[in-house]
Amino acid sequence: MKKKPSTLIGIPASPGITIGKAYLPDSEEISITKKRIKPEDVAEEITRFKEALSRTKEEILKIKEKISKEMGVEHGEIFSAHLLVLEDIMLIEEVVVRLRRERFCIEYIFLDVLKKYINAFSKMDDEYLKERISDISDVGKRILKNLTGQRTRTLSNLSKPVIVIAYDLSPSDTATMHKKHVTGFATDIGGRTSHTAIMAKSLEIPAVVGLEEVTRKVRNGDTLIVDGRHGIVIINPDKTILKKYESEKRKLLTFEKGLASLKDLKSETKDGHKVILSANIEMPDEVASVKLHGADGIGLYRTEYFYMNRKDLPTEEEQYQSYKLVAERMKPDSTIIRTLDLGGDKFLSQLEVPREMNPYLGWRAIRFCLAKPDIFKAQLRAILRASAYGPLKIMYPMISGLDELKQANAILEEVRKELKKKKIAFDDDMEVGAMIEVPSAALTSDILANEVDFFSIGTNDLIQYALAVDRVNEKIAYLYEPAHPAVLRLIRSIINNGHDKGIWVGLCGEMAAEPSLALVLLGLGLDEFSTSPMAVPEIKKVIRAVTLEQAKKIAHKALTLSTGKEVEEYVKARLMEYAPELA
Repeated sequence: MKKKPSTLIGIPASPGITIGKAYLPDSEEISITKKRIKPEDVAEEITRFKEALSRTKEEILKIKEKISKEMGVEHGEIFSAHLLVLEDIMLIEEVVVRLRRERFCIEYIFLDVLKKYINAFSKMDDEYLKERISDISDVGKRILKNLTGQRTRTLSNLSKPVIVIAYDLSPSDTATMHKKHVTGFATDIGGRTSHTAIMAKSLEIPAVVGLEEVTRKVRNGDTLIVDGRHGIVIINPDKTILKKYESEKRKLLTFEKGLASLKDLKSETKDGHKVILSANIEMPDEVASVKLHGADGIGLYRTEYFYMNRKDLPTEEEQYQSYKLVAERMKPDSTIIRTLDLGGDKFLSQLEVPREMNPYLGWRAIRFCLAKPDIFKAQLRAILRASAYGPLKIMYPMISGLDELKQANAILEEVRKELKKKKIAFDDDMEVGAMIEVPSAALTSDILANEVDFFSIGTNDLIQYALAVDRVNEKIAYLYEPAHPAVLRLIRSIINNGHDKGIWVGLCGEMAAEPSLALVLLGLGLDEFSTSPMAVPEIKKVIRAVTLEQAKKIAHKALTLSTGKEVEEYVKARLMEYAPELA
């Protein structure tokens, strides 16, 4: 019987259209039979368990090595968390104790203990522990498949193109994805600025998040259309729908090829006003994409991926080599490196980060760094040393007031003096900036501007804090409004305060990738836009479509409107007027 088409509406995470077959990695069931064993067979079952643990460790180490070689050490380190599960003495001992007491086959005992752990962790309201569920589940499946002889399938060894459907995707999932075989994905949870959405843009594949029930509605092998522009997933489309989207996909590819012609053109308005158009990256291997899309530099290098899902801290040398590589590849263009920004929806590692009720409001970003100066200093030394090989800039995340900024600068000065004493080369004139992503920082930006060389507005967090909206909660995603008058007024204030004190102001949030809002930001006087590499051509086209005076008029009018919806309708109409192909 032919399946009827059905449509799910979620949150657009990464633009583009893909059509293909669904693959649900979490749906692979392992068949386990509850079998009694004889007392004399207990020792043999324990041996089988130990051998399965050993084989699983070998598999994970091979994957780690492969990913490290192909995609960089940072991606490979993600699998250190999986190795930690294999070394969990409490879990292993509980399996052995229950095996001896209950005398069922080892597969059944291990699966039962595994379910108990996952169930216990799922009831805890803690981001770090929720990510541990994913690690435990992944490793558990590997162990069970080694015990039963069933083959393990991962996103790294797919043999044909698929669209991945999952409740969520962890860093280890996205690290093993290859664009050749994963053409898009859709998830139950997540928001427009969640880790998953950001990684989709980094991979440059269409994605929709926050669908709530996509894993319930979709089955392995279903034909899917994923429209990452509008947040639409169509399940088992009919011929008419398929034909329509195949045509849309061809038009989109033609449009993207047209944008590619902008690669070597300047980011300037019709009347010659120049702005910097930079790109955001997570990993050094994304530099190629930055150059391919014609960015003027890197406006945000997120460094927390060094620290994620690993059992040890990245060394100063490891960080230095990575920063140096990016600096050399980007030269003569500059790279802004953001210091460690763990917390919120980012997956935490083994860094003694406390379990918190409200991780977004807790011990994260610069707060953590100031409390752990040894970790902070190692990163600062690595950045400074790398600055000898290409133009680097540094910025601190989540500054909330003057005291934090002064403390961070004082530690940076200590590191500078240490390097000078040791006669280690670095750029002594390297610019230092602060991210403005907390309302208190926005409201005191006139004071903070005295201590730095530039501001970078982090709108992903600024919007969620200003509007009290959890940016990864799909249930209240409708309240996440970049065009909200309060947000626009905060941005205007930050830009004006920065300029009054003689410093330049950039913006590195996902808001910079919205073509219609780019008109407003340009009119407000923003000096630098930094967005995902794939969004650079569109924003360049917007900038080149208007004069500065036209953009100023658009911004002025937008600031007189009362609601975010009114602003969106107005700026979309202006985008249709000046760059209809983007609208």
